Amino acid sequence: MDEEIKSEFTNNGFTFDDEEDILQKCLTYCIQYKLSASELVSSWEVYHLNRGLDNTVQSSHMGAFLEQLQSEQMDKVRGKESGLHLYSNDIAMILHGNYEEAEGILDTPTQKRTLAQEKSSDSAQKTNGSKFTSEKTLESITPFGSRKNKFIVQSTLNEHPSMQTIKVEENHENSEDEIIKRIQPSQECSLLINRSQLEPGCRFMYDRIEDKFNFLENCIKNRAAAYVSTGRYEEPVDPSVASQKSIFAVGMICCEEEGRLKEKPVLLQSSVEHSGGQRVRLDLQKLKQFSIFPGQAVGVEGHNPSGHCLIASNIIDYVSLSDTTSEQNPSKRRALGHNLPLTYPSQDTQQVSLIVAAGPFTTSDNLLFEPLTDLLAYARRKQPQLLVLLGPFIDSDHPELRKGTVNQTFEEMFRLEILGKLQDYVEYMGSAAQVILMPSIRDANHDFVFPQPAFDIHPTDFSHQIHSVSNPGMFSANQVKVGCCTVDILKHLSAEEICRNPQGGSKQRLTNLAKHILNQHSFYPLYPPAEEVPLDFSLADKAIHFSSIPDILILPSDLAHFVKVVSLGEGNEGEEMTCICVNPGRLARGEGGGFFAEINYTANPDSSIASVIRI
Repeated sequence: MDEEIKSEFTNNGFTFDDEEDILQKCLTYCIQYKLSASELVSSWEVYHLNRGLDNTVQSSHMGAFLEQLQSEQMDKVRGKESGLHLYSNDIAMILHGNYEEAEGILDTPTQKRTLAQEKSSDSAQKTNGSKFTSEKTLESITPFGSRKNKFIVQSTLNEHPSMQTIKVEENHENSEDEIIKRIQPSQECSLLINRSQLEPGCRFMYDRIEDKFNFLENCIKNRAAAYVSTGRYEEPVDPSVASQKSIFAVGMICCEEEGRLKEKPVLLQSSVEHSGGQRVRLDLQKLKQFSIFPGQAVGVEGHNPSGHCLIASNIIDYVSLSDTTSEQNPSKRRALGHNLPLTYPSQDTQQVSLIVAAGPFTTSDNLLFEPLTDLLAYARRKQPQLLVLLGPFIDSDHPELRKGTVNQTFEEMFRLEILGKLQDYVEYMGSAAQVILMPSIRDANHDFVFPQPAFDIHPTDFSHQIHSVSNPGMFSANQVKVGCCTVDILKHLSAEEICRNPQGGSKQRLTNLAKHILNQHSFYPLYPPAEEVPLDFSLADKAIHFSSIPDILILPSDLAHFVKVVSLGEGNEGEEMTCICVNPGRLARGEGGGFFAEINYTANPDSSIASVIRI
């Protein structure tokens, strides 16, 4: 058939810049969409005329030409049943010759379609070079749809033989569209916000030098007060005063020069209360082990014989938190949704099941949101009590958005492609399922500021089961405290941290980076912040710090995915403080699939089960 395709192109006056590659791709398109050579060349003529191209068929145009063929095939299928709304998985069955099996589905009336969802299907053709769908996409025509090794577990925590599995009915004729047994979650998930939240529409970009000063000063003063309250340390002194005796000082790690922190020019800045805010050089030569970064508030034991250099003998970067958390003050708690109580359901242990995924939620070659669709299909099977989705949802770095070729506003895209799908999900799952959304500074439809207020989701538009929290944010689900931050703090810390490990010591770098977040009691302890982070100091003091160690800490990052139990040391009552730290990875990575996390928390991290799964 290669010669037939070549002949059709030649007869119509076209030449090739890479004949072998182009003919191979065209042959694939003909087989995939059951096209004759003349039909394929006719489609190319339309593509060629619309874009004003010359008569040379270039290999670089084959990707965009494929998208046009996809659009034409979907138009043909919709034309056959013009009176009905078609989901894209129905179209896939028709294109693959399964029209008879699909007829029963196509004739089923849909009673709960909202105006937003109808607009979603109507707007599928409104973009130049991209399109949107409201359900599962054509699996065979995109790199994501044709991927292998779906839903493979990549790493696990406390793997157990009784770990819940997907319950499906066997259907050997169509394994991709198996019939799912509906198993409702055993108990409704009670959600509470345990700390003050930034409200949608809050004022930002009004921070002053005074706000920055107060933020840094409070970090140091609060740290000093925490050390003293443990009873293990004396009141800190001025580290810049010469002394032959061993002293205890508290301050913030600083860099002497612009750029990355280096071992030699490390400075310690103490508080205004203790030293007038002066800085002193910090000598780390005597330390066998340390891990520091700019902005880290630490306690230092050592001596300063000259008054110019504090020779450190020990660096203390951890202090236990007091147990006076917001859970003990009901007036500070806020229920998520009008129908959720402020009291927890009666149960013997803390227990919750959740699926966690971080954006982008669509691949870089289109705006079909295929990864999100597949994730929701997986969640329907596993029936978690809580689905946690972390931005970006409408990624400002997506190639199509950067080109400006999308004929929808970012807010319309968010409501149709994200909230519309989630409403279908909670309607299917029933009242027991809950969804948490957290924005990202990369969300094109939201405020570019950090900390970031929650999405403004109106309950009248969507179900009370879909909620939004600020970035960063902390909430409780069935008494299990969960902390999240969508800024890539792990990546930023990895670029700035310097450390020294004893020979033969453990080198669990990712775990140590996550441990810094917990030790500093801050979702973003780095100062100065990375260039791409729009940190607003007028909002940061209350929003970034947390007053209790979460049971689960979710830190999505471009670094390698992981799920680990992090040990912090003893708490106030002598118990070991532990936390499950998770980097779920990104749900979409380029044109392919990424990863997400599934967690079944029971009583404590050591008895809980978690895994990172390839989408």
